Amino acid sequence: MTAGGRSPKAAVVVSQRIIQEAHDAGLGPGDLLPPEKVMVERYQIGRGTLREALRLLEFQGVIVMKPGPRGGPVLQSPTASFLSGAFVLLMQLKNAPLKAIFEARLAIEPVITKFAAASISDEKLAEISENIDQMRISLNGDRYMFLETNKQFHDIIAWSSDNPLLGYLADSLLEVTNSTIVGLDFPQSRRKATLAAHESIFRAMQDRDAPASMTEMSEHIDEYLRYAEKKFPDVMQSVVRWDRSF
Repeated sequence: MTAGGRSPKAAVVVSQRIIQEAHDAGLGPGDLLPPEKVMVERYQIGRGTLREALRLLEFQGVIVMKPGPRGGPVLQSPTASFLSGAFVLLMQLKNAPLKAIFEARLAIEPVITKFAAASISDEKLAEISENIDQMRISLNGDRYMFLETNKQFHDIIAWSSDNPLLGYLADSLLEVTNSTIVGLDFPQSRRKATLAAHESIFRAMQDRDAPASMTEMSEHIDEYLRYAEKKFPDVMQSVVRWDRSF
């Protein structure tokens, strides 16, 4: 039963069963789910209900529909886009400004960085080092490339925390802020400051110094928040609209 005492829609129940059974069977991204005819018989439902259940899963990025005679629903690894869209929708309904997302990042990302620094692998450190090299190359290049490199830096750290929930949470917040600042002025001085901050964070993580890594990330995000509030006050106080961002 739902919180309001109503039974959940049949399509929701079916979508939940599909994922539970796929998980129990050890299926993963790239695996094909049973054909429509098989699922209709298995769940004792109509084709319309099944298709609605599959649309729900497709909307949330859990499956993709493969066309052709041997096609059908294929499992895939969801991205943070669905969660990002949900955040923006809820923010718009509450008239919350973009600044709230940056404040959330300031509260969450330093802690995630602390967790990541304590257990990060040599492979992930190498990825961060390569990312910093790419950022250094893009200092005088395309702004979009620089900002994408910036997002990748934070993504690598978030997913190095060995906590999928923290990874998705940080990734989704990053997607919201990155999609907004991509249209703002990002001068050379700001790019150099970002690169320097990333280098400091990397050095602390390389030393496996969790407290220092947390401090460096906190100072980095706080510095950009103060810069953005000063340079783009109207943008930071504006509500990010769901229909414009995702």
